Amino acid sequence: MEQERLEKLVGQAIRLIDLADYQEGSVVSRTIIDKKAGTVTFFAFDEGQGLSEHTAPFDAMVYLIEGETEIVISGKPIHVKGGEMVIMPANRPHALRAVKSFKMILTMIRS
Repeated sequence: MEQERLEKLVGQAIRLIDLADYQEGSVVSRTIIDKKAGTVTFFAFDEGQGLSEHTAPFDAMVYLIEGETEIVISGKPIHVKGGEMVIMPANRPHALRAVKSFKMILTMIRS
């Protein structure tokens, strides 16, 4: 089912912002690309929602489509708004919290 849904995205012009709606009190995610080299995932965070502190073995880039979030990397808070991006380095603890509902693309490159 997931593969079938992903195939519908290939060769089409789509608006990233329309990949999913916000869901009250939830985080919604949609995998766009999942390959050995890396992943591209769409997220929609409702206000106040987040991801607790964790580490990843690969660099990741967050691009905010709309809204506002606070990303904390190794204890340093970074306020991010729609249209901005942050690179989260591998093996450094990071967390996200929605200041306002936001949508983002997470691109992780495996090496």
